[in-house]
Parts: sequence; structure tokens; C-alpha cells
Amino acid sequence: MATHPGYYADLVEQSVGQYNLATEEIERDLHRSMPEHPAFQNELGIAALRRVLTAYAFRNPTIGYCQAMNIVTSVLLLYCNEEEAFWLLVALCERMLPDYYNTRVVGALVDQGIFEDLTRDCLPQLSEKMQDLGVISSISLSWFLTLFLSVMPFESAVVIVDCFFYEGIKVILQVSLAILDANMEKLLNCSDEGEAMTVLGRYLDNVVNGQSVLPRIPHLHALLTSGDDPPEEIDIFELIKTAYEKFGHLKADDIEQMRFKQRLKVIHSLEDTAKRSVVRAISGDISFSMQELEDLYVVFKAKHLMSCYWGNRTTAAHRDQSLPYLEQYRINIEQFKDLFASLTPWSCGLHTPVLGERMFRLLDENKDGLINFKEFATGMSGMYHGDLTEKLKLLYKLHLPPALSSEEAESALEAASYFTEDNATEASPFVSELDLFLQCDSQETAADEDKGAREGNSKDQEEKSTSPQDYRYHLRMWAKEKDSKKETIKDLPKMSQEQFIELCKTLYNMFSEDPVEQGLYHAIATVASLLLRIGEVGKQFSHHPVKKADDLKANSPQDPVDDEVESPTSDQSQNSAVEQHSQAVPEDKASGDVKVEKRQQENQIFVDGGGEGPGSPIQLFSDDETKDDMSMSSYSMVSAGSLPCEDIADDTVLVGCEAGSSAARYGSTVDTDWSISFEQILASILTETVLVNYFEKKVDITQKIKEQKKVERQFSSSSDYELSSVSG
Repeated sequence: MATHPGYYADLVEQSVGQYNLATEEIERDLHRSMPEHPAFQNELGIAALRRVLTAYAFRNPTIGYCQAMNIVTSVLLLYCNEEEAFWLLVALCERMLPDYYNTRVVGALVDQGIFEDLTRDCLPQLSEKMQDLGVISSISLSWFLTLFLSVMPFESAVVIVDCFFYEGIKVILQVSLAILDANMEKLLNCSDEGEAMTVLGRYLDNVVNGQSVLPRIPHLHALLTSGDDPPEEIDIFELIKTAYEKFGHLKADDIEQMRFKQRLKVIHSLEDTAKRSVVRAISGDISFSMQELEDLYVVFKAKHLMSCYWGNRTTAAHRDQSLPYLEQYRINIEQFKDLFASLTPWSCGLHTPVLGERMFRLLDENKDGLINFKEFATGMSGMYHGDLTEKLKLLYKLHLPPALSSEEAESALEAASYFTEDNATEASPFVSELDLFLQCDSQETAADEDKGAREGNSKDQEEKSTSPQDYRYHLRMWAKEKDSKKETIKDLPKMSQEQFIELCKTLYNMFSEDPVEQGLYHAIATVASLLLRIGEVGKQFSHHPVKKADDLKANSPQDPVDDEVESPTSDQSQNSAVEQHSQAVPEDKASGDVKVEKRQQENQIFVDGGGEGPGSPIQLFSDDETKDDMSMSSYSMVSAGSLPCEDIADDTVLVGCEAGSSAARYGSTVDTDWSISFEQILASILTETVLVNYFEKKVDITQKIKEQKKVERQFSSSSDYELSSVSG
């Protein structure tokens, strides 16, 4: 107080008019603080207590306010002024009883463990009985948190408080042991916890202070308990004297050492309780077993703690203990990528970190850059325990926004480039054509949804107005809200051409180390070829006519691609495409044109120039060549000779594109009218048994968790060695 003049007054001034959770709890408990004492039966005493508690809550937001602080503070105000009471409360909460007054009362649980050990050493006959009755855990918290003020007459309890400020926690433990020793016979004869609590309650209520001049106010224990014989009064000074005589061998240094050992046990017990609570809370939504979830939680928490002690101090390393257990441990994208690479069953080689980033963005729904354990377990469960449809749906969503970033989407165009940089059309440096397409599409979708919502609301209002008090209306509304949260495969948006290319890249890397690698490559090539053709056919039935070639030709008249210097085959293909897109209604075409269009769509393959060098013309493969077994590798999105994903642009083969389509003509330009739905991808994959077997294959996560734990132990050991070497 002498070293901080004016500190308390400043805190009081800052806290005036401020409202938060701590102030709400303080207001609720003000009138429960020693209501029997005249000093707190008027606004003067209540206001002083409010100021002291609020000032401390603003000084130490970590603690804020905890129940039992009001009782101790009210006693301090009876003997001190406000500022002195404030500084005594600071000493009590931060030094003498550390970690007592918080949501988890860790300090009180630590001293409770010490009390149990002392009971076992000093009162061995009573220790086992007390454990069976479960009394120690009940009595110790109320005794220790309020320093006996809530269980003993006020004039007697203040004597123990005086001794506490002189001796510390040692005197509280000594008096507690003396109380148990004095009631040993009765406690040994008790049959349950309630009877034992009654015995101790009657004893404490009759501890008197003969030197006090204040009128005695009986406690609740005396009002609720009765007996044939009048209770025997116990003098508080005799009780303290007995405590010092019988248990004076306790030393403050020994108690501090015991506190250190007990703290480790208490923290481990609390963390174990937190783990079970989190696992129980999410087990209904996750397909992992309880044991698998507990093992995953340990790995997840270890990754968070490693960032606290050995990693960079980021927001993920901050742990707010006031949050629910589920939100206390969270990891950022770098930590998630490490866990994803170790635990995922979809190992993609060098492409794994990219897939991990997409999974993180998909799981991070609130976009705060952190995910909790439930979000982490949800992603892992989808990969391990989902059925074929669920796994494919997760993989599909990993290649759609927000999982697929705009930068990754643009890189897909480079992978699908058919021409050299000299022949590529120049894109806008500010807004890409994909962004314009997505914006237009999202606006149309939003308009449709808004229109549907207005129609639905009008129907609901009409229905509600006809029967406003009909409970069935509210049940139907509740059912609609509940059903709206369930996502079906029809709710998934369609996939664009560049997103489909990214999906094929992921599948290619995913299959690279599988025992049936060649079979998987052949199957996915066949599926990709089929889907590309389906996407091309779907363009003809799109509500948005394709005018991409004309638009680009008008916007870039000097582009080399638009020059007339092309091979006859290319001119023929281009003219065919222009003729196709100039038709307003596909049904009005002549039957001969339809056959030509179908043949071009099904049998033409656009491939990069292979060994002919940059700038080579587009090669058109005939129907016989595509059916030839030797040329089946041309159906692969990436040829078998190019394993690294980064080389996909060098030997990319796309099947089923029209000769006159913008994708073929303009290389890195997005074909905005090409799209594919999840149902089409699912149906195509179901035609290939090897792909079905791959995604239905059961993978055990237990072994991967063991390997991750081993890596973490090695990392922590090496980090400890490095720290000791530096300090040495």
C-alpha cells in the first residue's frame, strides 16, 4: 500500500459504471455477505464491499470474482478501511492462497489433497473411514475457501483468521486435524456422509469465543440439528492450543513441498476430467470410438502445448481458462498441417500440405484462424469412418471455396495450359474471369434464394395468420429449421473446370503410393474422361449461351491466337464450334450437324505438344486411337511418366473438349460454362470397382496416433536437451 499510493482510488474510479460478468456476480452476492452482521444491513457497508470487490476484479481480470471472496472481504472491512482491506485481499488471493479463487479452485483442491495425506499420516484410524464416507472433499472446500467464516460463529472464526495471517495455511490444516481428532469416535460410528456432516456441523457451531463482547448469532447448523443432550461448547482458544500441541510438527516448508507434488496430481486430474467431458460432448456427432477420441484429444492438446513452450507465441498458444473445455485448446493452420500430415489416410506426398490447408479452411467456419478439437475430430472422422458417399463429399468440398483458395484455382489453369505463353491470352491484372463468373453466379443464386425466402415467408405468415395459436405451426417451423441444417448432396454447388482439374491432381497424388497404383490410375483416367465429356454436353443445355470466344476476340484483337495463321484442321474445328454456338435453340439443328457435333465432342482429345516442343499445333486423335489400348494412357489427367504433381502442366491430357471450345482455344482461360455436379462424379466413380474399394477401405488410426506420440516425445526430449545446452 505504501509503494502504490492512490492505486486503489484509481481502480475504484476506473470501475465506476463498468459492467461485466464479474460485476454481475458481485451484485448478486453482496447481500449474502454476513447478512446477520449490522454493518452489512445498510447501504453504507454494502457500497464499501462493492467497491473493494470490483476494484480487485479490475486489478486481476484472470480471477475477477469468485464466491467466498465476499465473505472474507466483509470480515476484513470490519477491522480495516477500504484500502487496507483491498491490499489484504490482494495478499490473500495472490500469495497466501494461490489459485484458490478461480473457476476451478485448483489451490483449494491442492490443499485438500494435502489434508487427505496428513489425515492418513496423523489419524490413520479415521482416514479410511473418511475416504469411504467421502467427507473430506466436502468439508475441506468450505473450511479452506472461507477460512472457517462460513461454518463457525463469527467471533470464533476471526481468531482463526488472525492466526492465518500470521502462520499461513499451516494453521488451517492444524485446526482441521484437531477438529477431526476431537470427533473421531462419533465419525467412526457414522454410517453415511450426511450423518458425518451433521456431527461436524454441530461441533463447529458450538465453538465459542468467551472473550467476545458481541452477542452470539447461531449458525444454520444449530438450527437444523437437534439432540437430546445440549451440545458441549468448545472454546476457540482451547481448540487452537490443542491444534498446536498435537500437530505442531507441521512445517511451512514441508507444506510448500507437498503443495508442489499435489498440484501435479490435481492438474492431471482436472485435465483428465476435461478430456472426458469433451469426448462425451462430441461423441454423438463423431464416428470415432471413445478411446480413439481420447487418444486424438491427447495428441491435439500436445500440439497446442508444444506451441506454448517450443513454438512461436501465437494466438493459438494462448489458453483462456474461462472458456469451456472444448474451446481452451485450439491450433492454427501450421499446427494443423503437421497433425494432418501425420494422421490423414489420404497421403498425397508433396501435395499433402496443400490438402491440409484446404481442410483447415473448410473446418474453420468462423474464420478466426483457429480450430478446436471438435472441428479437428470432425475432419478426421470424415476421412476415416465416413461411407463412400461421405468421403467423396468431403473430398469434393475440399476443392470448392472456401477450402480452395483463389490462388490455387488460378494455378489449375497453368496445369491445364495447352499453348505456350506467346499464344496465351492476356488476363486482366485486377479481376480474373473466374471471379466475374463466380460473382455473377453467386448473385443469381442469392437472388433465387432471396425470392424463395420471400415466398416461403409469405406462406408462413399466411399460415400463421390463419391459426396463430396452433401449436402444430410452431412444430412445423421447428422441423424446418432442424431439417435445414442437414446438408444433402443436392445442396452441394457444381464444380467448375479448374476446380475439377485440382480434384484430379489430388486424386493422382493420392494414388501414387497405393499397391494397386496402376489400376487406380487407369480407373480415374476413365472417370475423368467421362466427366469431361459430361461437362461438355452439359454446356449445350446451359441457360447461359457460350459467347466466350467472341468476347475474347473482341477484347484482344491483337492476340496471336486470333490470327488466321492456323492449320486447316484447327480452322475447321473453330468454324464448327462457332456454328454450334451461334444456334439459339439446340433442337433446331439439322440432324447432320448434331452428328458432327457429337462426334467432335466424343472423339477429339486436346493434348500438349509432347515431344514436338513449344508451339506445336493441337493434335486431334481419331476414335480408333482413343479406343486403342496402347493409347489408353491419354485418358490420364497426368501421364504415368510424370509422378510429381508440379510437373502436371508438362504432360497434361484433357479428354472430351470440343475443338472450338474456349478451353481448347485459349489455354489458361476459364471455360465458365463447363461444370459438373457431385451426383455425376459419384455415379461415375461407382462404375469403377477399384475406386470403390479404395474409398471403402477401412483404415485404423490407432497406429498413426502412436507414431505421432512417439514423434512428440522425441521432439520434446531434443528441445529440452537444446535448452539445457544453451543454459549450460
